[in-house]
Amino acid sequence: MVVLGIDPGYAIVGYGGIEYYNNKYHTLGFGAILTTPEQSFDLRLEIIYREMCEILDKCKPDVLAIEKLYFQNNQKTAIDVAQARGVILLSARLKGVPIFEYTPLEVKTAVTGYGRAKKEQVMEMTKRLLKLQKMPKLDDTADALAIAICHTQANGTPLKNFWTGGIA
Repeated sequence: MVVLGIDPGYAIVGYGGIEYYNNKYHTLGFGAILTTPEQSFDLRLEIIYREMCEILDKCKPDVLAIEKLYFQNNQKTAIDVAQARGVILLSARLKGVPIFEYTPLEVKTAVTGYGRAKKEQVMEMTKRLLKLQKMPKLDDTADALAIAICHTQANGTPLKNFWTGGIA
């Protein structure tokens, strides 16, 4: 199974593609889509959409795993992230890629076994599971890889069946 993990945002969209087969991981690639504050917001959304389409075409994932949006203190930021997330979901939908959503708690639990794990613990387990020499520079990219791992850990389990109504 090929999983594309996504950590949504509008300045940085982290992504990571992994293959999971026979309980083994193979990292296919990872990186980030970057936009700048100098760009108009609609241009930023267009860049995210176009680059997501290119990534989906190149990676050819079986599924897309994305972090669920949760509101932070800044509602304007949350609304902007929600718009970028919508563009990401649209690109996957139009490419026919099934979408699965996970909360940060679900990702931490799947990767470390503990829902209150610190970011460093999640990154260390991600590095170990994927046998990476070092973690990507951007936290968003590391988070995307952890989200992809979360899908592989939850896929087919009773918990996953509960989340999706039995759809893998």
